[in-house]
Amino acid sequence: MSTIYDNEFMQGFMRMADDGFQQGWHERNGGNLSYRMKPEEAEAVKSYFTPKEWQPIGTSVPKLAGEFFLVTGSGKYFRNVMIKPEDSICIIEIDDRGENYRIMWGLVNGGRPTSELPSHLMNHEVKKVRTNGKYRVIYHGHPANLIALTFVLPLEDKVFTRELWEMATECPVVFPDGLGVVPWMVPGGRDIAVATSKLMEKYDAAVWAHHGLFAAGEDFDLTFGLFHTIEKSAEILVKVMSMGGVKRQTITPDDFRNLAKDFHVTLPEEFLYEK
Repeated sequence: MSTIYDNEFMQGFMRMADDGFQQGWHERNGGNLSYRMKPEEAEAVKSYFTPKEWQPIGTSVPKLAGEFFLVTGSGKYFRNVMIKPEDSICIIEIDDRGENYRIMWGLVNGGRPTSELPSHLMNHEVKKVRTNGKYRVIYHGHPANLIALTFVLPLEDKVFTRELWEMATECPVVFPDGLGVVPWMVPGGRDIAVATSKLMEKYDAAVWAHHGLFAAGEDFDLTFGLFHTIEKSAEILVKVMSMGGVKRQTITPDDFRNLAKDFHVTLPEEFLYEK
């Protein structure tokens, strides 16, 4: 007998949540994940839907009107997504104005979607428009090394991008557009959602100072891979700084230009400054 969990998008979502927990990015109820479902995916699981009351999103996302999303729940633990998915995650529908949502499935023991729902949906809207619908995943977690760097590096896009690029040759290939930085703000509200969505017009990832990382991508593998690569690079930088911070040798601006040529990516010159 088939269940809702037999669908590939459900399996991918649950696996990504568990992978993030295994990496240590989701202490207690930290972090959140959302996926903009394809029309055929919503159609495939509609027999499981039990619509609840409409609730305000807290912002307006008209370009997401009528869309369905698979989302982690507020106060829920990533460590439980694999073993109690029906209690930990939910499918929501956005109304025809993009101002309200309703739970269609999940959170069987009560609750609501992630408290970061405004940030997720505003960023989904930006990425849907800018990628012609290709991007479907928004992911937020608390990677320790990257967070540590927000206490010692200038909170500037160009500094975080360049320092992380230098730590691993694959970084400019994985995130060639760079990395955005949001100064510390109260999470969960519209202000941080607006600040992040502005950065997401330019980048696929944004650091939340003293808090974590927000990342976007086409699918679960690419989005998790982006997040993982950024945190791995941050870990290397933390180790370099812990060994005195003096780089005897590093990747130079011309090295980056040669890399870009061979790997057919475009690296913004604003990040290739002389140090």
